[in-house]
Amino acid sequence: MKSFEEFTLKEIVDQIEDGFLLGIPADYSGVPMAFTKELINKGFKNLRLYCLPLTTIQGDMLIGSGCVSEIETAAVTLGEFGLAPRFSEAVEKGNIKIKDSTCPALHAQLQATEKSVPFMPLRGVIGSDVQKNRKDWQIISNPMKSAGVENEPILLLPAVQIDVLVFHAACADRNGNIQIGRRRELATLAHASRKVFVTVEQVLETDFFEDELSAATCLPSLYVDGISEVKNGAWPCMLPGVYPSDNEEIKKYSLAAKTKSSFDEYMKFFLNS
Repeated sequence: MKSFEEFTLKEIVDQIEDGFLLGIPADYSGVPMAFTKELINKGFKNLRLYCLPLTTIQGDMLIGSGCVSEIETAAVTLGEFGLAPRFSEAVEKGNIKIKDSTCPALHAQLQATEKSVPFMPLRGVIGSDVQKNRKDWQIISNPMKSAGVENEPILLLPAVQIDVLVFHAACADRNGNIQIGRRRELATLAHASRKVFVTVEQVLETDFFEDELSAATCLPSLYVDGISEVKNGAWPCMLPGVYPSDNEEIKKYSLAAKTKSSFDEYMKFFLNS
């Protein structure tokens, strides 16, 4: 018997509001593409994307569909299929605000929220163009005298709390615990989010916490607000350990997305597939 709240995709989308900050998993972490279709169909505006640490076709589709006003990320790319065309054009035309970042910085800001502290210190990006263009990042002198270094610069990054995180996973158990395997960045995202919804391939009639190994690789239901069972919910992206990415479909998208008109034509079919 299931002991968690089941949602439809539409019900998950109903939790989103214009202007929300959405957590965006990387293509290897379980991209919720079925959810993304519903998001685009509803016509959201001014969504802000927080990527950990990058986004591919999901982010490019949302940007091309006019849903996004701001993105904080280390990269937007279609990988071996080249640049993300709709993102690139939006940048060139100044249609979206970019908060350029790095993988460690993106993790650090969420870890600050995880720990209920207002900021997290970091070293590596000091002096870079990324740091110089982030006015919300602050450099101070290390206040810890025990370091033995005079006027040592330390970068402080503000805590970031995500409004809603949605990701796709292979399975949940009957108690709503989610199997995330080695993708611990999903736990970081969940810990720093106000609400978390997960689409899964299947719900298993078991309890992951009854076994030491599965307990160590799951996200506890404590952090999950709702689950929707959606077959092939990451397609055309991969779901590690379950199915590979559909490279033919991603290539098809990469070619269609080069112009706004062919992107719009592609999306008409994609959103109804």
